[in-house]
Amino acid sequence: MNAMFLEISQLRVAYAGRGQPVVRDVSFGLHAGDIGVLIGPSGCGKTTLLRAVAGLEPVTAGSITLAGQVVSSATLNVAPEARHVGMVFQDYALFPHLNVGRNVGFGIDHLPRAERARRVAEVLELVGLAGHEGRFAHELSGGQQQRVALARALAPRPRLLLLDEPFSNLDVDLRERLAHEVRTILKAAQTTALFVTHDQLEAFAIGDVIGVMQAGQLHQWDDAYTLYHRPATRFVAEFIGHGVFAPAVIRQVNRQVVVQTPLGDLSDVAECPLPCAFTGGACDVLLRADDIVHDDNATVKAQIIRKAFRGSEFLYTLRLASGDTVMAHVPSHHNHKIGEWIGIRAAVEHVVTFEREAPPGNGKLCRLPCERSVGQAC
Repeated sequence: MNAMFLEISQLRVAYAGRGQPVVRDVSFGLHAGDIGVLIGPSGCGKTTLLRAVAGLEPVTAGSITLAGQVVSSATLNVAPEARHVGMVFQDYALFPHLNVGRNVGFGIDHLPRAERARRVAEVLELVGLAGHEGRFAHELSGGQQQRVALARALAPRPRLLLLDEPFSNLDVDLRERLAHEVRTILKAAQTTALFVTHDQLEAFAIGDVIGVMQAGQLHQWDDAYTLYHRPATRFVAEFIGHGVFAPAVIRQVNRQVVVQTPLGDLSDVAECPLPCAFTGGACDVLLRADDIVHDDNATVKAQIIRKAFRGSEFLYTLRLASGDTVMAHVPSHHNHKIGEWIGIRAAVEHVVTFEREAPPGNGKLCRLPCERSVGQAC
């Protein structure tokens, strides 16, 4: 495995007068050419972490290493301009009195005029704005302004590009589309980037690897598929996607581990939690909306207590006879009424269990190694 281009190790960032550090013992790495995304609720510390990587916030413990060079520690803070890091902000920060070409060339004015003009044309071509050099910011759409800001950040060929919620001022549809476009641009430029957002669709669209933060801590640093199907903590399970926690019991039946749920037994357990992992085998099992299938012939029935139309599908919230609640994605031509009882069955390909009644954000994912034989003592 290649060495990490950006490496964060046990990082802490604290402000005077604050009881807890804003960033607490965060560690992760990013390979050259990859796009990392930090996601989490407002106030979780993701922007502070980004500013620390940029050199705009000193760190109180741990270190930040960029291309093998330590640039931040408790005793060292390399100046932002010496880090060769580019940054794209929420408000684009374009100069209204300068045209597009001069905005993009602002950070490379040390280059000879002809070379500067070539680089401006090159990055404008890269972001799909070739020929717009003479236009001004007020003449551009929001998406075009964002691409100008990206071109300006790329022009000096930064070692690392940082993006702080750059699409937050755009409408929802444009945000996701532009995230795909920006990913294409960054990959074409072979740029390593770290992106901050609170929008899951943006994170999934742009990121190679995604970190979920809460209260200054990094809960998981993984690809989108793993975050969704194998959340490392209860908080990640709640924050990513739609789903509920249902009471369950892990049992050993004929030397096979099964998870007994209100929807029946789940036996296709890819990884093997053992009954002794939880007191009495009692746990909570994560049931995603796409784990629940509407089936008129199913023996388990559930009452629709809420429905949300999503175009091609409904998101139904369902109450079982036991009183437990689940959610289900159902094709929109199955337009059932609230209060109606429908048949459902579980189709869970990734069984994920947590300690029963664990506080949100502090749950522990139990996935014991599969090579441990069923029934072996923990």
